[in-house]
Amino acid sequence: MTVLYIALGGAAGAVARYGLGGWIQARAGSSFPLGTLVVNVVGSLLLGFVLHYLEAIRLAPEVRASITIGLLGAFTTFSTFSYETVELLGVGAWGKAGAYAVGSLLLGVAAVLVGNAAAASFLSIRS
Repeated sequence: MTVLYIALGGAAGAVARYGLGGWIQARAGSSFPLGTLVVNVVGSLLLGFVLHYLEAIRLAPEVRASITIGLLGAFTTFSTFSYETVELLGVGAWGKAGAYAVGSLLLGVAAVLVGNAAAASFLSIRS
């Protein structure tokens, strides 16, 4: 049953990634993969929040797996990030590739930290 929950979460996460990433990229009008960068940062923020928050509440393991492994696992796009970095390098856009790789890493880690802090704050307000 857990696999079904993960699959359902994964389907929702993939559709959300496609929609948000495409929407942002279409508006950016640039060869810089801003849509993927934003999705990775938002996914990191949400994962940081959700994992911290779920530690404090009782939730069925299959629902937790659906949210973390399924929804957020499919929403974040590390493999796409890696491919787009290689593509930027392949066309000689070393500066853009470097900015994208470093920006993704630093913003992703920062977003997880902010998500953790937001969950801790939310939990303290709730109690």
